[in-house]
Amino acid sequence: MADALRIGWIGTGVMGRSMAGHLLAAGWPLTVYSRTRAKADPLLAKGAQWADSPRAVAEASDVVFSIVGFPSDVEEVMLGEKGALNGLAAGGILCDMTTSSPALARRMAEAAAARGCHALDAPVTGGDVGAREARLSIFVGGDAAAFERIRPCLEKMGQRLLHCGAAGTGQQAKLANQAAVAGVMFSVCEAMLYAQEAGLDVPQWLELVIPGAAGSAAMGTLGRRLLKADYDPGFFIEHFVKDLGLCLEECRRMGLVLPGVALADQFYRMMQAQGQGKLGTQNLIRCLAELSGKTWRNHTT
Repeated sequence: MADALRIGWIGTGVMGRSMAGHLLAAGWPLTVYSRTRAKADPLLAKGAQWADSPRAVAEASDVVFSIVGFPSDVEEVMLGEKGALNGLAAGGILCDMTTSSPALARRMAEAAAARGCHALDAPVTGGDVGAREARLSIFVGGDAAAFERIRPCLEKMGQRLLHCGAAGTGQQAKLANQAAVAGVMFSVCEAMLYAQEAGLDVPQWLELVIPGAAGSAAMGTLGRRLLKADYDPGFFIEHFVKDLGLCLEECRRMGLVLPGVALADQFYRMMQAQGQGKLGTQNLIRCLAELSGKTWRNHTT
């Protein structure tokens, strides 16, 4: 039964700490590992147990969730010598919630099956706010029965769940989402920059537009951050560069041309090369302003 599951968690960064916290608050016993132990301290203070490696997490768990940075990190914490799969008992479930490679997700599922286990790919969308408020959307690929077994856990982290199909399809669904985000980011930033340069009251304009046909969740969340010139990451530029690269890799495999994704990839790679990779994706507005010799201003002072 799901309520008897021992839960393991790998990765306690911007997203993972909140997501794991919801499971702990719901009463599941939680064992955690993070490369930087201090990032797990809030969970440990609330009763989570620490493990010294991903493998040790799995040895104490029936289900192991991970949300880390890059595909190479996923491979290390899940399939490496000290990875979770090497510590998981038969019948256990790995559930990677990182946005990662569909091919790696399929390989993980094959490796897990060879040990009598299951591996699901379950990337999320909703950003840091969605993680804190447990209203993420979660795309899941892999065995349907394994998905149903951990559904109660996923429901504590997100409001909308979709089982997309076989292993790797959760990642494909998330990459399609990132293609949409690429366009929305330009929409939000270009519109707000235009409003500023046209001399409008940008905060009033934004609140009028958000609920209308031109509005979006990104305009509400990131637009309000931009009013304060707040570039702290709800989602890191360096992680978006990774996602867009994965999307374009899949486009090449499918023979698909998506110019908007390619343009976003170039802009965000440029910002990363300029040392802005640890900033939030909304930093795009400063990049766009500089193209015209303009400066994005704080509109709350």
